[in-house]
Amino acid sequence: MNGVIMQFFHWYYEGNLWKEFLEKADDLKEIGITAVWFPPATKGGLGKEGRGYDVYDLYDLGEFDQKGTVATRYGTKEEYLTAIQKAHDIGMSVYADIVLNHRIGGDEKEDIIVHEVNGENRNKMVGDSFSASAFTKFTFPGRNGKYSDFIWDFHCFSGIDTIVKDNNEKQGVFKIHNTSGQEWNDSVSHQFGNYDYLMGADVEYRNPEVVTEMKRWIKWYVDTTKVDGLRLDALKHISYDFLKEWIIYIKTELKPDIFIMGELWKDEVVKINDFSEFMEDLLCYFDVPLHYHFYNASNEEEKYDLRNILDGTLLSQNPRCSVSFVENHDTQKLQALESVVKDWFKPIAYTLILMNENAYPCIFYPDLYGAEYTDLSEGKEIKVSMPKVHLLPLLLKARQEFAHGEQINYFDDPNCIAWMRKGDEKHKGCIIIISNNGERAKEINLGKENANSEYFDFLQQRKDKIKSDENGRAVFKVNARSVSIWIQK
Repeated sequence: MNGVIMQFFHWYYEGNLWKEFLEKADDLKEIGITAVWFPPATKGGLGKEGRGYDVYDLYDLGEFDQKGTVATRYGTKEEYLTAIQKAHDIGMSVYADIVLNHRIGGDEKEDIIVHEVNGENRNKMVGDSFSASAFTKFTFPGRNGKYSDFIWDFHCFSGIDTIVKDNNEKQGVFKIHNTSGQEWNDSVSHQFGNYDYLMGADVEYRNPEVVTEMKRWIKWYVDTTKVDGLRLDALKHISYDFLKEWIIYIKTELKPDIFIMGELWKDEVVKINDFSEFMEDLLCYFDVPLHYHFYNASNEEEKYDLRNILDGTLLSQNPRCSVSFVENHDTQKLQALESVVKDWFKPIAYTLILMNENAYPCIFYPDLYGAEYTDLSEGKEIKVSMPKVHLLPLLLKARQEFAHGEQINYFDDPNCIAWMRKGDEKHKGCIIIISNNGERAKEINLGKENANSEYFDFLQQRKDKIKSDENGRAVFKVNARSVSIWIQK
């Protein structure tokens, strides 16, 4: 099956997402979406203003009156479970976004010992340790112990970004002294010396009580929601030792066939492969290097050498563990990792992942539906419009109907590449050709079994027909800065 994931949200989404999915699910199934990735469904510390990544209470999926609301940004627990059931009714998988790294919106202050660290080198202390108070106690009064009576306190957290000392609030990165020690967990990315700390109250996975609670919670979550997979946020900030133990627990004790994909934001494929090796290929990873290839190709235009577009990517080096994407909620305009693939190149980028024999592609909500939003975070109003990728529905259909069989690459020109999918006993094959410069053409030998055959462009970018000669050779054309998929008539 030529599976396709859809990221069914973006950062600035407004409205009831779970209800919208009910309305669109059948159409998504029809165009070839086989799995949907939903945003975090848990109650956030910012209430309805948050996006779910501001985790407050993992057991509150829009059920309890906490942080000023019962519903989350996306709807209620009942609506969430109904959306999942709808997906299952039509044979679609659901992947839940899970945020393990931090908590935001503590209920009570505690007196703690901290030391401030250098933001550029987290292993370097700034001055001496000192006493302060911080919101490190999470009691979840609105839930009142339902599902779990576990109380999070400062022993459950390794660091925090806001403290109060001498009645003055101070922002920074502060290492909490607790029963797990006075140093950061070393089993994380070594960016900034140590990248254990990202935001909020950073969860301390060296605390065995925390590990036990997180196993208890994920069992509750999987049992309650019946999700088919997990998308794990911010992997490079979470204890690698904990992650391995926790994922093994899920796959052995809870759901052996669960699909797990992780966000390990590294632009060097060797670092993702090293992590994957440590994790014994227990999960898949978003192909960040490939995204940056698309970003660079869209900006460099005809100067970009298309022959290298898959080099140094997870898709080329470890396809079994890769999830290919063009953009996501972190790369869209005005976000911290902003790296927007230009509109002209998006059909090309989507063709490269949707028509590739080894890719598990993920498409982005605004690229299918379009999006308009306003950002006010910088103190001024910024309006953004994201037009839909008009060829995307046809590309999804082409994946279903023609992206089958062996792939033969013709990556032999810096501005024009092509590949053939040979098809199988149930599906026709196709020839895909791409240009990042002017109108181009490429001769391809289709074999004598395809002699004197006629071909048309399934994407309707070109209106001409192409005929192969008596030996099965044909010259396939593509418009300037475009893509064509040629199908035998």
